[in-house]
Amino acid sequence: MTENFGIAAFRSRQQVLRLQSALRRAGLKAEVVATPKDVAIGCGLSVQFDLNQTESVLQTYRKLGASNLIGFYSVERVDNKTSRLTPLTV
Repeated sequence: MTENFGIAAFRSRQQVLRLQSALRRAGLKAEVVATPKDVAIGCGLSVQFDLNQTESVLQTYRKLGASNLIGFYSVERVDNKTSRLTPLTV
């Protein structure tokens, strides 16, 4: 089974929770998940979001003014294993 989703990886757990909260307030689905090991730095947590909502997620991030961002990534997972991690433009 193939699964595609986006993540926002931060160096700070506080920023992860802050973005997740802002996304939910904006009516977007967002979950806190373990950061894929391909993104080797950070606090170990990321915000997962639907790739179809990427532009709305990025707009919410810009308005929030969050700090400590490592990056936004598109994740393709096949059979529950990360197979491709692609940086998204912020």
